Amino acid sequence: MLTTLPVRQFLYELSQGSATPGGGSAAGLSGAQGAALLAMVCHLTIGRPKYADVEADMQVALDKALRLRDRLSELVEEDAHAFDSVMDAYRLPKDTPEQKAARRAAIQAGLKEATRTPMETLQACVQVLELAPDVLRKGNPNVISDGGAGVLSAHAGMMIAALNVRINLNAIKDQDFVQAQTERMHALLARGDAAKETAWALVAQRLGM
Repeated sequence: MLTTLPVRQFLYELSQGSATPGGGSAAGLSGAQGAALLAMVCHLTIGRPKYADVEADMQVALDKALRLRDRLSELVEEDAHAFDSVMDAYRLPKDTPEQKAARRAAIQAGLKEATRTPMETLQACVQVLELAPDVLRKGNPNVISDGGAGVLSAHAGMMIAALNVRINLNAIKDQDFVQAQTERMHALLARGDAAKETAWALVAQRLGM
């Protein structure tokens, strides 16, 4: 599994000439890193008498951050598998009209599945970003820079995932599917951008930027 590789090995695999792992897996990793950094802020707030009044809220936030971290980690692997199925479809025989039709159908089905995975990654990254303002507002200010790093990482994951959604949609012939997924993508991006701006304003205020 990709997520069990040492960091250096994962980066090696990412730099090779194969289609996977690629940007979709990198999006999941970036989002998972963002969630992990928000969890770090929660951990360094919980149990400290100075922040006793927000401990219950931070525990709830910690649980959410850890769930998002784990789901985004799974999506690192799932994205690679989803795109592998597209590549398998492109390798199908195309010697007869029947084979060509079957190949086209398999490619289109594979592209739809390969769109679903980065869309889920995008959504999970948005959920990380929407969690961030509350964590940064209530969390230990001594680790505000780590929380800010989590915001930037989750936002990067969101944008990378959107790139992967878009490139797959560009190759899909089902226009109803394309329109529905495009609308969903734009709605998620708007939510994520709004949450990122709110979170980043808190970071900038705390750090005097």
